[in-house]
Amino acid sequence: MTSTAAAPHAQGGSAAVPSAESIAATAEAYAHTHRDVNGGWLRPAVFGAMDGLVSNFALMAGVVGGNVGHQAIVLTGLAGLAAGAFSMAAGEYTSVASQRELVQAELEIERLELRRNPNEELAELAQLYVERGVEPKLAFEVAQQLTADPEKALEVHAREELGIDPDDLPSPLVAAASSFAAFSVGALLPLLPYLLGATSLLPALGLAMAGLFGCGAVVSKVTARSWWFSGLRQLALGTAAAGITFALGHLIGAHVG
Repeated sequence: MTSTAAAPHAQGGSAAVPSAESIAATAEAYAHTHRDVNGGWLRPAVFGAMDGLVSNFALMAGVVGGNVGHQAIVLTGLAGLAAGAFSMAAGEYTSVASQRELVQAELEIERLELRRNPNEELAELAQLYVERGVEPKLAFEVAQQLTADPEKALEVHAREELGIDPDDLPSPLVAAASSFAAFSVGALLPLLPYLLGATSLLPALGLAMAGLFGCGAVVSKVTARSWWFSGLRQLALGTAAAGITFALGHLIGAHVG
């Protein structure tokens, strides 16, 4: 009776470890992309467009509610656009720059610790993998290989301990420019009918409402929300803000007049 060799994938047997070339080929064939969730442009662009549209339309609605002339409405809209766009850009630049400087300071602390206490940092990284279910011996070997190069070690520790990618930090200039441009476009929408000679708030209201719904619908493309829910939500919030401001402007205008 002849014996038969066990198949490589027989039940109870261990699967063969693939080669580095095989792993690379499989990963390349399977490679898929994700949207940028850490970049410095999406949040300021979305927030800027929404803020520009809502704030400038609400500001203009408040002035219209005060029964002022066409020139005052246009001047208010232009001033709101310019002031808001520069304010948003400056705020975004300062915010993102401060965040970036904080991250760089933490990276410098981690770089110093890697030089001063390499063994302790190695053990710390290995323990992180152990806590994720990796066997201690294998976790230590993986940590050793990952931290052999000082810069690679810093990158790994930054990812594991700080949750950041040192090579993918948001840019203050990108955030500021995105915010400035988006706010300007949003603030221009309710102002445009008056620049073209409109004397009633209704054309600006219609354009602003369409812009609010459109902005909300566009945002849904990078979220899990449906386009109609996101659009209606933004429309409701923006309309409510403009309505309240119009009422306040009407009340104040009546008393001042």
